[in-house]
Amino acid sequence: MLERILFLNEENHYTIAEFRREIAPGTRPSGSDKVTIVGALPGVQCGETLFLTGEWTRHSQHGEQFKIASFRSELPASVYGIRKFLGSGLVPGIGKTYAEKIVDAFGTDTLRVLSEEFAKLRSVPGIGPKRARAIRAAWDEQRTFRELYIFLQTYGVTPGQCLKLVKQFGSAAKDILTSEPYRVAREIDGIGFRTADRIAINLGFANDAPPRLDAGLLYGLETLQDEGHTAMREVDLRDHCAALLETSATRLEERIENLVNSSALVRHWPPLEDPKTVPLPGTGILQLPHNNRWEQKIADVVARLRGNASGLPPIRIPAALTWAEDKAGFTFAEQQRIAVQTALAQKFSILTGGPGTGKTTIVRALVEILKAKHVRVTLAAPTGRAAQRLAETTGGFASTIHRLLRFDPAKGSFTVNESHPLPTDFLVVDEASMLDTRLASALLQAVPARAHLLLVGDTDQLPSVGPGNVLKDLISSGLAPVTRLQVIYRQEGQSGIVTTAHAINSGDPALPPAVRQVGDIPPWSDLSFVVSDSPEDTLQKVIQLCHTFIPSLNQRINPIQDIQVLAPMHKGLAGVGNLNSQLQSVLNPGTRAIKWGGVEFRPGDKVIQLRNNYDKVLFNGDIGTVKNVDPEGGSFSAIFDGTTHEFTKGDLSDLALAYAISIHKSQGSEFPIVVVPLLKGHFMMLQRNLLYTAITRGRKKVFIVGEPAAYGMAVRNSEARLRITHLREKLAGIAPGTRCVRH
Repeated sequence: MLERILFLNEENHYTIAEFRREIAPGTRPSGSDKVTIVGALPGVQCGETLFLTGEWTRHSQHGEQFKIASFRSELPASVYGIRKFLGSGLVPGIGKTYAEKIVDAFGTDTLRVLSEEFAKLRSVPGIGPKRARAIRAAWDEQRTFRELYIFLQTYGVTPGQCLKLVKQFGSAAKDILTSEPYRVAREIDGIGFRTADRIAINLGFANDAPPRLDAGLLYGLETLQDEGHTAMREVDLRDHCAALLETSATRLEERIENLVNSSALVRHWPPLEDPKTVPLPGTGILQLPHNNRWEQKIADVVARLRGNASGLPPIRIPAALTWAEDKAGFTFAEQQRIAVQTALAQKFSILTGGPGTGKTTIVRALVEILKAKHVRVTLAAPTGRAAQRLAETTGGFASTIHRLLRFDPAKGSFTVNESHPLPTDFLVVDEASMLDTRLASALLQAVPARAHLLLVGDTDQLPSVGPGNVLKDLISSGLAPVTRLQVIYRQEGQSGIVTTAHAINSGDPALPPAVRQVGDIPPWSDLSFVVSDSPEDTLQKVIQLCHTFIPSLNQRINPIQDIQVLAPMHKGLAGVGNLNSQLQSVLNPGTRAIKWGGVEFRPGDKVIQLRNNYDKVLFNGDIGTVKNVDPEGGSFSAIFDGTTHEFTKGDLSDLALAYAISIHKSQGSEFPIVVVPLLKGHFMMLQRNLLYTAITRGRKKVFIVGEPAAYGMAVRNSEARLRITHLREKLAGIAPGTRCVRH
C-alpha cells in the first residue's frame, strides 16, 4: 500500500514514496515492512494498493530502494487504507477529520457508499445536504480524472489538461476521447491536433480517415492563424496540410469542399472579368468562419460610421485650436493642427507616428476641446498599462478595451455591443496597432452610429499578438483620413530613446554610444549599449544591471516592479526562460513556493498571464505580482491592476514569471526601465520592428546588452513576416471576395 509521498514532480510524475509491503493477516505493521519506491506514479494517492514491477537498487545516501518499471493500482480495501486514502486531501471537502468520521461510519463499505449511496453521508455528524453533494461531485470528478489520466499518461497530456477534459465532458470524457478524439482538439484549450492525432492513430484511426483530414485542415488554418493570418490561399493550405498529414493533395481537395459545404470553412473566390467564367480550382481564399465574421463586422461598422451624421455639437474648429494652443502654452505644428481638425470634422480618423512626434499632445488637446463642449469622451487602450498612461497624459479616465466592453463570463461575450453600444460621443483608442481582428470587431460594434472614432497607433511597431493586421488594413483601405506625424518634438529631439528609435526605423545601423562594462554607463544617459562577447557575458551583465547597477541610480527604484527585461527569444542562456530563473534567484530568493512545470512561484514574484481568461477577466500579457502562496493546497493569489485573483494548479499553465518577457508580449506596455539582451544567436527573430518595439517600451531608460553585430542585423532586416488577411477586400465592399492582401 502507498503509505506516504515524499516527493512528486508535477511535470513528469517522478515520485519518491514510502510503500508498506503486504503483511500476513493479523500481523501488526512494523517499520521493517516499509520500503522506499522511486519512479513515475501518475495519478496515485496515499492508501492505494499498488502492484509494482521493477528492480531493487541501492542509493549511496538513502540505501535500498525499489525502482518502478510499471505498476497497477487498486482502490484500498482495508479500513486503514481507506482512511489513509480519503485523509490525503484527495477529495475537496474531506480532510483528516471527516475522513475519520466517514470511515468510522461505513468501514470497508466507504468507497461504495461514496460512489453509489452518497445520500448516506448525511448520517455522519457535521455533513449536511450541501456538503454531501459537494463531496459526491468532487469524488466523481476525481475518480473520472484518475481513470482518464492513467489512460492518457502515454500521450503527454498534463494533469491540468486532463482536469479541463473532465470539467468539459465529465464522466463521458474517456468515451469521447476514444470515439471522437479530434473533437477534443477543437474544444479543449491546450490540447491540440497533434495530441488528439496520437490518441486517434493509437486507437486505430486510418491515416486518411475523413475525421482526421478534416481536423488536420482546420488545425492547419488555426496554426497559420497563430502566425497572424486570418486567411489563406486554398492551394497553399492544401499543400501545407498534405505535408503535415502525410496524405495526398487530391484527398484534401475533397475534404476542403466538404468543409466549405458544411460551413466549417468560408471560401472567397477571386474577381473575374467575365462573371460567367468558372474560377480555377485552388484559387479561392479560405477562412475560418469566426475570422470571416469578425472582419465583415469591422467593414460593416466602418460603413455605418461613414454613412451617419456626426452627433457632436457645433464646433468652430479654428477657434477651438487657438483655445487649445493657449491652454497648452505653445503653437501646434501644422500636422498637429491637421490631426485635431480631422478628428473633429471626420467621424472616423486615424493618427499614426513614432515616439516623440506629438501624438500625446494632439490627444490631450482634442480631449480638452471636447470636454469644454460637454461632449462625452471615452478613452481606451488594449492593455492596463497603456490605459493608465493614456489617462495620465490626457487628465481623463481611461480603461482597457475588455473592461470597457464588459465581458460576461457566464454568457461568454461582451455585454456592450451593437445592440447595447457605448454611452459616448467620441471614442479615442490608443495603441491601435495592438488590435487583433477579434478585439477590433467587438470594439467597433460597440461604437454608436453618430459617435466619432479616433484610432491612435504606431504602424512601425510589431503587429498584434492575435491574428490580423487591422490598423494597416484600415489605413491602406483609404476609407479613413490618416494623419502621419514624422517630426520629433520630445525633449527637442535630444532623447536618446526617441532618436535611436527613429534611427532604427529609418534603417540606420550605426550603434548608439557603447561601453564594455556596466560600471562605465553614464548615469545621465537614457539609452545605453553595453557590449558583451557571449551569451554568458550577456546574462551576467543583465543580472548586474537589474540587481545592483540600476537600483544604485535611485533608491526609489524597485528592481522587480520598475525594471523589465525584454528578450527576443524564449530559449537559450539569454532567453526569457533562463533569465526569469536567474533574475528570480537574485531579486526574490526564498523557500516558500508553489512548484509547477519546473517553475517556482514565490510571494513577490512578477508574473504574466499567457492566455485570455475571461472568467478571471485577465488577458494575454497582463502583468501582476504574487501575493500569497499555499504549497500544501496547491494555490496562490496574485494582484493584477489592483485586483486580487486566486489561482489553483489548473490555472498555473496560463501563468509564467515576468522578470523577463518576450518583446512581443510587451506590446502596448510602457515600463520605467527596459533592459534588452541582443545576440546574433537570436537571428531568427532579429527584425527592425522587433528592436524598434523594444526600444520604445522604455519611458525613462533603456539598456541594450549584447553584440554590436546583432544590432546591425536587426536594423537591416526590414522584412516583417507577411500577414495574409481578407479585411481590405471587405472594406472595399467587393463581394464575394478579391485577391488576398499581404503586408
